[in-house]
Amino acid sequence: MKEINAIEYRDGTLYLIDQRKLPITYEIFQCKTYKDVEFAIRDMVVRGAPAIGAAAAYGVVLAAKEFIDNSKGDFLKNMEEALGVLNKSRPTAVNLMWAIRRMRNLIEENKELSVNEICKKIETEADKILNEDIETNKKMGKHGNKIIPEKATILTHCNTGALATAGFGTALGVIREAFYTGKDIFVYADETRPRLQGGRLTAWELKQEGIPAKLIADNVAATLIRDSKIDVILVGADRIALNGDTANKIGTFMLSVVAKAYNVPFYVVAPTTTIDFDTETGEGIEIEERSGEEVTHIENIRIAPEGIEVYNPAFDVTPGENITGIITEKGIVRAPYKENILKLK
Repeated sequence: MKEINAIEYRDGTLYLIDQRKLPITYEIFQCKTYKDVEFAIRDMVVRGAPAIGAAAAYGVVLAAKEFIDNSKGDFLKNMEEALGVLNKSRPTAVNLMWAIRRMRNLIEENKELSVNEICKKIETEADKILNEDIETNKKMGKHGNKIIPEKATILTHCNTGALATAGFGTALGVIREAFYTGKDIFVYADETRPRLQGGRLTAWELKQEGIPAKLIADNVAATLIRDSKIDVILVGADRIALNGDTANKIGTFMLSVVAKAYNVPFYVVAPTTTIDFDTETGEGIEIEERSGEEVTHIENIRIAPEGIEVYNPAFDVTPGENITGIITEKGIVRAPYKENILKLK
């Protein structure tokens, strides 16, 4: 087992594996201010809903260090401004808003303490968020492994491993657990256009672990499903609505439709922190649209004609009716989703 630490905080600096550079180069991006963290989230130095939440928590730590010498009133005012900046760095992944809300509540509950004492509590809370996510992912791995057949061929989309979380992974964490427990599995990893998180990141993690796998173009997946070459599909999530509708990397919805047509089990793997209990259906999920250059260029090389308009949503919403089950740290949730998701609150 090879440990991958995508997020590490020490000595007043947040160290992130720069996921824009993998797999060509392994570089560490250093965040010394909360604005560095905001940039890292927005520019996808760090990505994946749980990882974004953990990074944002440490962004709050860095803000607290920046304002530690302020008067109490100025400290609280400046911290609220920093929380707002971090909260807006990306709009779809609910773990970001969850982590910021948790840190805001902590500050509010302890605002009568000295600034130094508040800062210590903020750092302790960020460490808790990081460690809780790792433990949560390991629990999901164990629950998810129960639905993985021996000699299973698994299809996955985007990156849901240690790079997308505080450690171990969500959907890729289930794959890891199946591999560690001796199941003779094989993985097909979608390349995941346009940012190629499957080709650049999931393939890299699978190689690091020695898990048997092949990388495929996104448009190969339907043929594999049709030809009965996929036993189960595992994907992550950036936000889950109360009715089970799930926002995940663009292309997930398309996979779910084909899987349903050919009766292939389709599972979402996500911690309960990714459930948005305030959003009834997928219609209420804001979908981030990113720069057209992600589609027209690869590594700064233009592959499309000048002047062509681009539609580039980062996510799509898979309806709950297409999902076989949602694997969480508390077990596997199945339909009826609203009724059963509310039991997790």
